[in-house]
Amino acid sequence: MSRLLLIGLGLIVGVALLILIGVNMYVQSRGTQARIQQELSQRLGTTLRIQRISVTPWAGLKLTGITIPQSQPGVSPDFLTAKAFRLRIRFSSLFGGHLVIKEVSLINPEVVWAQNTDGKWRVPSLPPLAPPKTTAPDKVPPAEIPSSSPPPPEEKIVVQEAPATSAPLVPAQVEKKAAPFTPEVERVSVARATFRFLDEKLRAVATFDQVDFRSSFRTASDLHGNIVIAKTSLRDRFFLQQLESPLHYDSSELDFSQITARAGEGQISGRFTIQPQAEDSPFTVSIKFKEVQADKIITEAGGALGTVTGKLEGRLDASGKTADPNALQGSGEIILHDGQVRQYSLLVALGQLLQIQELQQLRLDQAQVKYHINPGVVTIDELVFRSENIRLSATGTVSFDGKLQLESQLAVNEKMRSQLFRAIRENFKPIDDPGYTAVNFQVSGTVGRPKTNLMDKLIGRDLKDLSSVITGLIGGGKSEKKKKPAQEPAAAAPSSTASPAASASP
Repeated sequence: MSRLLLIGLGLIVGVALLILIGVNMYVQSRGTQARIQQELSQRLGTTLRIQRISVTPWAGLKLTGITIPQSQPGVSPDFLTAKAFRLRIRFSSLFGGHLVIKEVSLINPEVVWAQNTDGKWRVPSLPPLAPPKTTAPDKVPPAEIPSSSPPPPEEKIVVQEAPATSAPLVPAQVEKKAAPFTPEVERVSVARATFRFLDEKLRAVATFDQVDFRSSFRTASDLHGNIVIAKTSLRDRFFLQQLESPLHYDSSELDFSQITARAGEGQISGRFTIQPQAEDSPFTVSIKFKEVQADKIITEAGGALGTVTGKLEGRLDASGKTADPNALQGSGEIILHDGQVRQYSLLVALGQLLQIQELQQLRLDQAQVKYHINPGVVTIDELVFRSENIRLSATGTVSFDGKLQLESQLAVNEKMRSQLFRAIRENFKPIDDPGYTAVNFQVSGTVGRPKTNLMDKLIGRDLKDLSSVITGLIGGGKSEKKKKPAQEPAAAAPSSTASPAASASP
């Protein structure tokens, strides 16, 4: 009996191996692979290329070397490249009319997705089919069928009776053809994916690295799951780590409902919703953050190391359109705890001029910004930096291209005012805040190269020439330095000619 059992088991294993080899030879044949590739391309509505197909009992159907070419002109990488695509099937469902796919897995995909000219992200589609060539009907000589002759009466009877006799048969034929072998997908997973989103000028909008995603389907167009992203980059200026969120996608929107992430070693939470199929892909975002290291955020965005230190806390509620960066609008608040501003050239120079050590290394007891966003511009409703003896405040606008227009105020208490030079001290006027005097000034230029008339306001008329020199050194006056040598000869000529008249006058 044992020998018979071993022989029977060996026969079963051998037959299974033969069947497996036969199935693999079949699916790997050039004709079958071409038919599978064509069928998947038609199902997905885009061109799909496959290098190899294999079948195993433990991994199911496996497609390797998958690519979807780009349809956007000027974008060189393929739209999608993936190491493997796995399809695990419930084998018992093969013998029924309802195919159950247990899991669809995409391994190591890399997607490069660019906006089209309409500002939308669209999956590359199949090239349009050539319209069928319509053959002209046989031309009948006009002499054979005169235009004025009525049709024969027999033809009228046939035309009326044909629909009546054939009407019951047409639905029966349609029902027979519509008997479907419907597939059902239970789960979809993506492992170690990379997504790069580009705008229509091929500039980076967002990059997502090491994306892991698992989801389940409620219906064919309703997907629920969870997503984990190791690293996120927005415009190559703001970076997130360890982003996690539940995800819901349907025909109307993509919703990340409970986002948690880390940025600048701090914590971020919020929600993000986008409508990718709508015009210009509108979105809404609500974010809260705390314990974010200001120095790290500024350095990652390209700023100077050590300019601002401390921990950031705040919020942002905004809406916009991914196709139009200037369409963003909303409001927010930023608070800096344990803040310190140092090595900022304007404050260092101002501290040296006024002999105020506190300005050269400003330790902040209060630092907060309240703002709202309109299309193309950020309006500063309140900006306050307060230390022990000094308060800097401002209101105004910062455009999305970095241009500044701020109405600002430098206020000092009586202790600090008494340490100033007399000519400077007289320019500080009393304000509503008891015990403080202040001077108002303006800030213009750009975020990277700000300009201010603070020196003119501080120095006043008594030291006007010194004020212009200092303003040229501090307020971004490189262009003024270049212009001065060219202007001095022209300015000297009138003075030399005017001096005799001046000496002759009483």
